[in-house]
Amino acid sequence: MGKLRRISLTIVSILMLILLAIPLSAQTPKFVLKFNHVLSPLDPYHEGFLKWAKAVEERTNGGLKIEVYHSAQLGVEEDILEQIRKGANIGQNTDSARMAMYVPDIGIMNCPYFVDSPEEVQKLKKMPTVHNWLKTLEEKYGFKVLSFVWVQGFRHFMTNKPIKTPEDLKGLRIRTPGTPVWQESIRALGATPVALAFGDIYPALQQKAVDGVELVYNNIPGMRLYEVLKYVNETSHILLINFEVVSAKWFRSLPLTYQKILEEECDKAGIETTKVVFAKEEEVKKMIQEKGMIIIPKKDIDIAAFKKAGEKAYEVLKIKEAKDKVWRELRKK
Repeated sequence: MGKLRRISLTIVSILMLILLAIPLSAQTPKFVLKFNHVLSPLDPYHEGFLKWAKAVEERTNGGLKIEVYHSAQLGVEEDILEQIRKGANIGQNTDSARMAMYVPDIGIMNCPYFVDSPEEVQKLKKMPTVHNWLKTLEEKYGFKVLSFVWVQGFRHFMTNKPIKTPEDLKGLRIRTPGTPVWQESIRALGATPVALAFGDIYPALQQKAVDGVELVYNNIPGMRLYEVLKYVNETSHILLINFEVVSAKWFRSLPLTYQKILEEECDKAGIETTKVVFAKEEEVKKMIQEKGMIIIPKKDIDIAAFKKAGEKAYEVLKIKEAKDKVWRELRKK
């Protein structure tokens, strides 16, 4: 019996040593977030999402892993958002225009000339009205917005003719995402909006199904837009605020510490990526000019006329009151 007891104790000791040798990450439940975005792997956002993923994995000791999928590898945005609502462990880089399909007033954040800088975007986090919209998205519609401080830069009209006033856009078919906020914003500024998926832009331009696009500078290299468009007109009509969205149901299934880490690191990566985006624009400008594109600078464009035209979008969408309320909170009015 003594010999058997010694053998048993030895086995127990060995098992204890094995358990102690296993890293903490292997002993905790594993959570995986599959994060989708439509941008190319060359876009600064892709690198930003990878850094966010790395920081989260490190801080959770491998307990929460983010898999990043570029170029809409998991599917088109609208389909992904529906999966998110149903509780899937999927995330999506989106915008307030799409969130406005559920909470209409939040669409002001993607309307013409709403805010002027990334610093103002960060201030929106403290606005009571914005907080209430995010709460409604989470509690009523199942969307948890982890962060909206990812600013992709100013959107400009990119065409094959110079654009200096809203009148210059008359009759031009400009590609936009397929939501009312985008459609009415571009219509208000003078163009005819044409809804197309991001991945369909290049062939649509080749086939002349559309006459131009309105995108940020950093979209140009990855999409090779310099091959099919001649002018970048610096209308700066929308400061593109991006939302990083996951399922509220899935988010609540995470340990509280993981929830905190996921949000903190998303904000941190967003602020850092925004800085990279604006810094990289100068490189892009130089490159596209070498490729033959012509830049019509902001100083040569009637921005006052564009701002005045853009007001119509708020009126048509019936969100002017919401804009005025947030502007008062921002002390812009």
